[in-house]
This record gives sequence, C-alpha cells and structure tokens, in this order.
Amino acid sequence: MISIRRRLLTILLLATGAIWLSAVIWIQHSTRTEVGHVLDRRLQESAQMVASLIRRGGGIAGPEAAALAEAAPALAETGRGFARQLICQVWGFDGELKSQSDGAPAGRLARQEGFSEREVDGEVWRVYTHVDRDLGIRVMVGDARSMRDRLVHGVAMGLLAPAMLVLPLLAALIWLAVRSGLAPLDRLAQALSSRPATDLSPLGETRAPAELRPMIEALNGLFHRVEGLRERERSFTAFAAHELKTPLAGLKTQAQVATLAPDAATRDRALAQIAQGVDRTDRMVRQLLDMTAAENAVDGTAPAEDGARILADVAGELAGLAQARGVALRLETGTAWRSTQAALLAPALRNLLENAILASPKGASVEARLTREGERVRFSVLDRGPGIAEADRPHVTERFYRGAASPSGGGSGLGLAIVAAAVEAMGGELRLSPRKGGGEQAEIILPAAPA
Repeated sequence: MISIRRRLLTILLLATGAIWLSAVIWIQHSTRTEVGHVLDRRLQESAQMVASLIRRGGGIAGPEAAALAEAAPALAETGRGFARQLICQVWGFDGELKSQSDGAPAGRLARQEGFSEREVDGEVWRVYTHVDRDLGIRVMVGDARSMRDRLVHGVAMGLLAPAMLVLPLLAALIWLAVRSGLAPLDRLAQALSSRPATDLSPLGETRAPAELRPMIEALNGLFHRVEGLRERERSFTAFAAHELKTPLAGLKTQAQVATLAPDAATRDRALAQIAQGVDRTDRMVRQLLDMTAAENAVDGTAPAEDGARILADVAGELAGLAQARGVALRLETGTAWRSTQAALLAPALRNLLENAILASPKGASVEARLTREGERVRFSVLDRGPGIAEADRPHVTERFYRGAASPSGGGSGLGLAIVAAAVEAMGGELRLSPRKGGGEQAEIILPAAPA
C-alpha cells in the first residue's frame, strides 16, 4: 500500500504541476498577444510618422520619403537582428509608387487600409496602411511575418526558461514541506516502536501538533483499557489459581483418607467428600470458561434460537441439582422471542437459576419467567432464599466476591459476574432486587429485536 508521505507528495506535485502548467500556458499566450500588439502599434506609429514628415516636407513624397521609416522607434537591441526590420512603401492615389525603403519588395504590400497580411515575393508581410487623403498618398509600413514569429518565440522562450527552473525548485520545496510536516508522525512511530511491550504509560501530548492529539488520546485510551484488561487477567489468574488450589488439596486429602480408611463408613464418607469436591471444581472450571466467553464475546452470525427453548434447556440441565436439593423449578415461557446470542444468554440464565437453587431452602420453589414489554424482553428468576444483603449489593457482580448469604461460603464468586458480563455484551441490563415475602428477584432485560 502506498505510504501517506508518497501519496501526499504525489497529490501536491500533481496539483502544483497542473497550476504551473496552466500559468505557463497563460503567460505564453498573453506574452505572444502583447508582443503582437506592441509590434502592430509600432507599424501604425511608423506609418503615421512617415505621413506626418511628408506633410511637413511640403507634401512631396520623393524617392527618399520611405526612408523616413528608419526614424521609427527601434526595438530594444537583442543581438538577434530585431532592432530595425521595417520596410515602407508610399503609393499615390493614382496607383504610382512614389517611394520605398531599401529591402522593400517590388510588389505592392497591401490592398486595404489598416492592418493586413499579404504574401509578396514569397514572403508574408504584416502591414499597416495609413491613408492621407489630403496628400493623396497611402503609406504602407510592414515587417516580415517570419521576423515577428522569431521575435515572439524568443520572448516566449525567454520567459519559459525561468519557469522551467522554478518547477524542480517547487518540487524540492514540496518534498521538504511534506517531510517536515510528517516529522511528528515519524517521531510518534519511533516512540511507539522503541517502547517495550510492558510499558502502557500514556504518551505525552503537550508538544504534539493539534492534528495528532486525537490519535494520541485514542492510543492513551487504548493503553488504559489494555492495562485494565491485563490487571483483570492477572487478578483473574491469581484468584482462579487460589480457588482451584483449595478443592484440589481437599480432593487429595480425601483420596488419602479413603485409601487409608480403617472401615467402610470412613471410606464412604471420604468418597462422598471427593464427589462433592469434584462437583465444586467442575462448577468452578465451567464458570471460569463462561466468564472468559462473556468477557471476550465477539459478534457473530449464529442462527436465531427461541428464547423460551433456551430457558427450558437450561432448566433441564439443572433439574438434577434442583431435585437433589428438594427445590421445584417452575417455568413460564409463553412469550415468543428469538435470539442470535444463545452462547451468552444460556450461561447467564444457568448461573441465575443455579444461584437461586443453591440459595433456596428445601421444599421451596424457583420461578423462571420470560415476558415481553413493548421493545424489551425480560427474563425473571425468583427464589425464596435469604436474598442479598444490602451491604453486598454494590459488589455482588464483582469477580470472586462472596456475599454474606453465599451458601456455606462454598460459591466461587463468579456466578453474578458472569451474568453481568454476558448481559453487557448483549446490550441489556441486569437488575437485582429483594422479592416481596422474602428471597431475591433477578431480571435480565434485553432489547426485543433479535440480539
């Protein structure tokens, strides 16, 4: 891909070149026109001057009268033979040639008054004819067209030479200007390339050009988010390692107890503890995976799935847990709604239902509902457990936070954090509130348009 510097340089050179070429063409045209006007004016003044001098000489146009054209104002001497190239003829009204200058052709220079061009003796002449009716003469002053063309061409070329010299100078100045203008970008790139991967400190922007400040602010924002993400990953890894260490140590201990058990009762009790430890570890590993998936959700093109079916499937997965704890699951899913983010919605619902089942006393029931309210759909999970203490509410969606009502302190502290991350990724809202009559009411509110 072409670089910005090369692209900018190309654009400026093309634009400047187009303007330069237009200016050169305009100057050439105007110069040729002006030089032609000057030469025509010289012919006109010369013819009028000859007629005036003849009048002063008594009105007699002798053989030497045409030589008076030599007194016409000369062109600036250029060393190219342009100074005096005028010829003159004086004709009477009777058609007789009264006088002519040296070098004049034998034939008549013009047939009409004023300016005209005529080929005489193989040469094209530009002629001005002045008619003096009082004297009965026609004064014709002209110059060769070839001489005029050489003169105009010489003047035009004289102007073109400095113009051609200016073009490379302009290109050099543009290159220097682009290089200087993009120098802050080079410095920024050098600063970023020399920075170690662990350095996420903000870039200084006090001396940066105004055009670069939005980019630097965006980079600093990115650094801040990456640093936050790294910090979360570090804490996540540390907490996960700590949380997994405890059940694994317990499993090892209970395995040793079962191996050395003196009787069947002790061995069975140790095996039961091992089973509970495996269940706890399995749940924690699953929640860690759900947490990672929720925090790294990527928009996809998954097919839309029925929301009621997602809720029913999750409830089916937890039916065994509910039965083991003596808790009844009741579903109300009469609303038709489809979602393309079942991979996020299912873990969120599973953690809400699982928390509700674990928090509910034996013989209680957990209710799960799907309702639609205009442009929003609402998943509600209600239980009759101890609920969330008011002091814990601001923190219950933080990772690894265990509230005072956590069942026997055995939770991982990830359930509601997973729900909050998944709901945020789906563009929804999580609401937790006390339930009338005791317990907790958790609600996931999502846009009614397919998520």
